[in-house]
Amino acid sequence: MQDIHVIVAGAAGEGIQTIGDLLVRLAAAHGYAVFSWKEYESRIRGGQNRYAVRIGMEPVNAPLSEADILLALNKGALAKYEKLLKDNGIIISPEKDNRDRFLSIPFADIAKHEIGQTIYANTLAIGALVSALGMDLEITKGVVKNVFSKKGEDMIDKNIQALVEGFNRAGRECRDRCPWNLPLREDRYYVLTANEAIPMAAAYAGCRFISAYPMTPSTGIITFLAKEKDRLGVFVEQAEDEIAAVNMAIGASYAGARAMTATSGGGFALMVEGISLAGMTETPLVVVLAQRPGPATGLPTRTAQGDLLFAVNAGHGEFPKMVLAPSDPLDAFYKTVMAFNLADQYQTPVILLTDQFLADSHFSFKDFEPWDVTPKFHWAGTGNHNEYKRYRLTESGISPRLYPGQSKHLVCADSDEHNEYGHITEDLEKMAPAMAKKRMLKLDMLKKSVHPPEEVATKGADFILVSWGSTRGSVLEAISLMRGTGVKAGMIHFTELWPLPKYEFPRGKALYIVENNASGQLSRLLRSQYNISSRGFVHRFDGLPLTAGYIRRVYHEHNG
Repeated sequence: MQDIHVIVAGAAGEGIQTIGDLLVRLAAAHGYAVFSWKEYESRIRGGQNRYAVRIGMEPVNAPLSEADILLALNKGALAKYEKLLKDNGIIISPEKDNRDRFLSIPFADIAKHEIGQTIYANTLAIGALVSALGMDLEITKGVVKNVFSKKGEDMIDKNIQALVEGFNRAGRECRDRCPWNLPLREDRYYVLTANEAIPMAAAYAGCRFISAYPMTPSTGIITFLAKEKDRLGVFVEQAEDEIAAVNMAIGASYAGARAMTATSGGGFALMVEGISLAGMTETPLVVVLAQRPGPATGLPTRTAQGDLLFAVNAGHGEFPKMVLAPSDPLDAFYKTVMAFNLADQYQTPVILLTDQFLADSHFSFKDFEPWDVTPKFHWAGTGNHNEYKRYRLTESGISPRLYPGQSKHLVCADSDEHNEYGHITEDLEKMAPAMAKKRMLKLDMLKKSVHPPEEVATKGADFILVSWGSTRGSVLEAISLMRGTGVKAGMIHFTELWPLPKYEFPRGKALYIVENNASGQLSRLLRSQYNISSRGFVHRFDGLPLTAGYIRRVYHEHNG
């Protein structure tokens, strides 16, 4: 079975989120791997948006371009997305059209006259999709009952009635035009987004405080933790702005709690002074930077990889930091625990780079057992200090860290340059350079904690796609497609980007850098650190994620 790609399209406010989320749950309940991503405009109502769902036998966590089924809820959505439909694809829409590929079902009218209210139009649409896809009606009823279980029996009954009506209408319309069949399978997959994995991992890693100001696409992290605060034990504070948010997190960390904040590019710009404060005071801090296109507000609901160099160079002055860019929600879980552990160990900021695509997309995993990564704490023992020096000069650059009230010792912190006790100093001859060297020693130590990039099919490859972060799934599918046509492609993928590890690129291979940005930020970083050059680039910077088809097409454009 080839993967089936469904696009649900409509205006904001028409319920495409509800339909898409339910379709994801239904595919998983039937035993199929599912991947979804969203494209939506920055408005409360109107515009045209899509919720794309990929259904298959095995996980392929990457977006597709062409669709098998387009559920278009209005005329504008039909006009915008019909060009993505395959030649043998079908359209389900309330619009009237005499073409053979068209299933015209007036959801709102049926809901009003047959069920009693137009609010059931979306459940009608789900019924039509289930019928067209060849899913099991009884399993679907069970999922729908569960979704509406808290709405009362009357609401449940009417949604089931709407579901069955949509199912039957599509069944009569489909005839031989709907060849798909998705019967129940015994397989089961874990399905989740990065904005679910990161807060779960933070709580598991020992995080007990998050402060943030809502900013798409990071908002899901704080809302998840707020919703689950009693179960996960994380105190959640919505700050008045991003400056307050980062300083609250630093204060909580200084006081002894593992703490984090989350934002996007514009908010991170406001946090940068706080990043330097954490660097000077050597206070552990985890910051999630969820990327979206800029500059300024840019395309606030779209995706990009435009903040890599911003994150690497964030902060005035010189101090060590770490930048991680997970590739999927499972990796995001690992990287989040890693971020807290290393921030604690090296007493430094760690920035976790995600993006709108990674934050909002549903990924499927056969196994999701990330518990082999464990929280590690690095407090100094309270009884080992006759004379406590918070910033004691050490060979590693790591000083003993206590929190106020942990022992009888005074714990000082100061944003000015300071001596070993934490008191302000103007000793330019000895102490100031010694402290600067001490902090930078930790950068060398951090390098030993960084893993090399992932290599896939690099031996015998004619060329290698070099990528980072959330593009991994698309690049993997691209090299598979290319190898299927006789083009020997490989992949080198980075998820730990600063400091970069010691690494030798395969010799004699043509490198193509793949990025969701215009300027080639990974390319510039690799050139500065490894002195390598690339044969070509695959850049996308229109706010949409990279797909395997896009990567393959751009490569062939460069190489005839």
